[in-house]
Amino acid sequence: MGFFAGLNDEKYDRQYTDRDLSRRISDFFRTQVKQLVFVSIIVIVLAFIGAALPVVVSRMVDLLSDQPTLPAIAAVGAILMGVGIGLWGLNWLRRSLIVRAVGDIVLDLRTRAFRAAAEHDLSFYDQFSSGRIVSRITSDTNDFGQLIVIIADVVSQMAQAFILGIVLVRTDWRLSLLLVAFMPVIFGVAAGFRALARLVTKRGMKATADVNAAIKETISGISIAKNFRQEASIFASFDESNQQSYQVNIRRGFVLSLVFPTLNALSGIFVGILIYAGGMSAEQGLVSIGAWYLFIMSLDQFFFPILNLTSFWAQIQGGLSAAERVFALIDADPNVIQTEKLDVPRLRGEIQFEHFNFHYSDKEPILRDFELVIRPGETLALVGHTGAGKSSIAKLIARFYEFQGGRLMIDGRDIRTFDLVQYRRQLGIVSQVPFLFSGTIADNIRYAMPGVPEEEMLKLAKKIGDGEWLETLPDGLHTSVGERGNRLSMGQRQLVALMRVLVQNPAIFILDEATASIDPFTEWQIQQALNLILKNTTSILIAHRLSTVKAADRIVVMQKGAIIEQGNHDGLLSQNGHYAELYNTYFRHQSLSYVEEGRKRMNEESLNNRLPKS
Repeated sequence: MGFFAGLNDEKYDRQYTDRDLSRRISDFFRTQVKQLVFVSIIVIVLAFIGAALPVVVSRMVDLLSDQPTLPAIAAVGAILMGVGIGLWGLNWLRRSLIVRAVGDIVLDLRTRAFRAAAEHDLSFYDQFSSGRIVSRITSDTNDFGQLIVIIADVVSQMAQAFILGIVLVRTDWRLSLLLVAFMPVIFGVAAGFRALARLVTKRGMKATADVNAAIKETISGISIAKNFRQEASIFASFDESNQQSYQVNIRRGFVLSLVFPTLNALSGIFVGILIYAGGMSAEQGLVSIGAWYLFIMSLDQFFFPILNLTSFWAQIQGGLSAAERVFALIDADPNVIQTEKLDVPRLRGEIQFEHFNFHYSDKEPILRDFELVIRPGETLALVGHTGAGKSSIAKLIARFYEFQGGRLMIDGRDIRTFDLVQYRRQLGIVSQVPFLFSGTIADNIRYAMPGVPEEEMLKLAKKIGDGEWLETLPDGLHTSVGERGNRLSMGQRQLVALMRVLVQNPAIFILDEATASIDPFTEWQIQQALNLILKNTTSILIAHRLSTVKAADRIVVMQKGAIIEQGNHDGLLSQNGHYAELYNTYFRHQSLSYVEEGRKRMNEESLNNRLPKS
C-alpha cells in the first residue's frame, strides 16, 4: 500500500456507517416521493414480466417434449414477443423517471455542498486546498448520482428474483432448497470484498482530487511559471500527482477486477451441480423436463442481481465514497461560531478589542492580551513589519477568523452576537491584490449592490480625477476586465475595487493597500477615491503609501502583535522611534522632499562632472 501513503484524509473528513449513509441518502429522496412510487410500481410489473419469461420457456419445453401443435407454438412465440416488448417499454420508462429523479437529487446535493463551502470562513480555505473542494462539489456529486442509477437497476433485478423464487418453490421444493443453499456462499464471497473495495475506491478518489488540485494551482499561476521559465517544473509536479493517481487506480482496478470472475466461477460450479441434481430427479420422474430447464434458467436470474451488484462494485463503492466526501464537506464544523444572530442596525463604526487573544495555530500566537479602541468615523493606519499582525486585525474585524480569548466589540455589542450577513453588508473591504470577476467594470462595481444605476456609477467615477481613468478604457464601464482583471493595470483594478466600495456606502472600511508601484497620476486618483470613502466611514488602513499614512487621523505602529507606538505622522517622527525607522526604510523615498533632494543631488553631480578638473 505504499502508493497510498501520501493520500491523507482532510481534517474534516468523517467515517460514516452504512446505516448513516443510507439515512442521509434517503433524506434526499423525500422530495421525489411521487416519482419513486411510480417507479416502484413499474419495478414490480417488470419483476412479474421478467419472472414470467423462464416460466413460459419451461412450458414451451414441456410442449416440445410431448406432441406440439402449431397453434401452441405460435401462442408461445406471441407471448415471448409480448414479454420482450413489455420489458423494453417499461425499462425505458423506469430509467427515464430514475434519471430525472437523480438529476434533481444531484442538483440539490451539489447546491448544498457549494453553499456549505461558501459559508466556511477563510481559515477553512487556509487549511484545505480549493482544488480538492471543487472535486467534491463536481466529480463526487456526479459519482453519487451514478450510484443511485446502479442501485435502482439492482433493486429491480432483486425484486424480479424474489418473485421468480416464489414460482420456483411452487414448481419443485427440492430443487428450490438446493438453489437457496447456494445463496449464502455467493453473498459471503461478495461481502468479503466490501471493506477492501471501499478502501481502494476512496483512495482512488483522493488521488484524483490531488490531480485536480495540482492542475488548478498550476493554471492559476501559469503566468508566474512562464515568467520564470518553469514550464518543465510545473509539468514535473503535475506528472508526479498524475503518476500517483495512475498507480493508485491501477491497484484499485486489480482489487475490483477479482470480484466478478470469482463469483462467475462459483456460479459455473453451482450450475454444474444443479444440472446433475436436476437430471437425476428428471430421470427418476420427480420433476418434468420443463421444470428442470426452468431451474437451470432461473439460476442466472437468481445470481444475476448479485453478479451485477459485484460487477458494478467499483461504481457502487465510488458512489458511497463520494457520498462520504460530500457529506463530510457539508457537515464540516465551522470555525467561526456566532452565539446569536441579532439584527444589525446602521453602525456608527466604534471598534474595541478587549484583552484579545488570537492565533492561527497553537504554535503561532499573533495577538496576546491586545487592546485597541477605534472611534466612530476615525481613520486608523496600521503600520509595521510583515508578521506584526496588521492583516490579522482587519480579518478579525471582518469576522473571517475565530478568536480564542477576550472580546471584540462593535458599537458596544459583541461581534459574536451579530447576524453575519447583515454585518458584512456594512463592511467595505479592498484586499492587497484586488480580485475582479470575469465580466465588465460595471458588473464588478455592482457586485455588492446589483441595483446601482449606471448614471450613479458614472457620477462617482467623475469625482475621481474627473473620470479620466474611465476615459482611458476602450468601452468605459462596459470594458471587459478579463479573468481576475488581467486586462487592467494594477492601478485600474484598485480604482474599480474602490468604486465597488463607494457604491456600497459601508459603515466600516478596511483597506490592505497594494505594494505594487504605480504612476503618480494613478496614485493621485486612488487617493481621491480613498478620500471619498474615508470621510463617511470608520476606516482601518494597512498602509504602504506615505500619502495614505499622512491622511490617517491616527497611526498605530505594531510589532509582533503588540502596539508599540501610536499618534500622528509628525508626532511619531519626532519621537525618533520605530515609526521613524519604518519611515526611513519604506516611506521616506515616496516623499516630495526626498524626490527634490535626489533631483538636487543629481544636478550637483552632473555639474561637478562638467567642471574642468584642476
